[in-house]
Amino acid sequence: MSAVFDVGEREFMEKVIERSREVPVVVDFWAEWCGPCRQLGPALEKAANARAGKVELAKVDVDQNQSLAQSFGIRGIPAVKAFRDGRVAAEFTGAIPPPEVERFFDKLVPSEADELSASTDEESLRRALELEPHHPGASVALARILMQRGEFDEALALVEPLHADFSAIGLTARIKLEQIDKAPEAAFDAWDEGDYEAALERLQEALQTADEKEERDLVRQVMVAIFTELGPQSELASRHRRRLAAVLN
Repeated sequence: MSAVFDVGEREFMEKVIERSREVPVVVDFWAEWCGPCRQLGPALEKAANARAGKVELAKVDVDQNQSLAQSFGIRGIPAVKAFRDGRVAAEFTGAIPPPEVERFFDKLVPSEADELSASTDEESLRRALELEPHHPGASVALARILMQRGEFDEALALVEPLHADFSAIGLTARIKLEQIDKAPEAAFDAWDEGDYEAALERLQEALQTADEKEERDLVRQVMVAIFTELGPQSELASRHRRRLAAVLN
């Protein structure tokens, strides 16, 4: 498929919504009579073509697709909406300078560090961190490898500074529990094996038997990390979140 294409109401679901689950799709809502649209269009097309294979640009003529424009609340054009995983991930209205268009596209396209962090290879993860120190995905993935080898200090140094990432916070808590010999190993083994139900059940038990406030808080942080992995729609996470709240209150 070309990086730039026209799209109408009938194929919007397939070419934009479903396609955005594979690569980001930027949608340009425009019209032939719109002067700012003619200014912005070439910059959008240039940005999309420069990132061919990593992002696509769908052009919607609002005169020909009024229902589609209305459904997305388009009140002024040009209007640009970027779709990722079936949802609007970023947007702007009006003509913006080409450098801003480039920055808009850059935020949608995975960086080299993003791509490297998806690997399970230690060398790739270390390279990702050379490119972007404190990259959350690479830091957590590498810390897991180091933790499995018992290299707790280096693993902790990677994730402890990431205060806004629940996965990093949970892994930090897990490492600290290991260091103070308070680790619920059965729970951690189940977590590593992807058995979230068993992991959370064992963590609930660990929470009940924890002697100190610090230990209880570390167990709680590990549970929150697992809730994050399960996602906001998980019934298992919701059930254990309620149990956690009842214990803490």
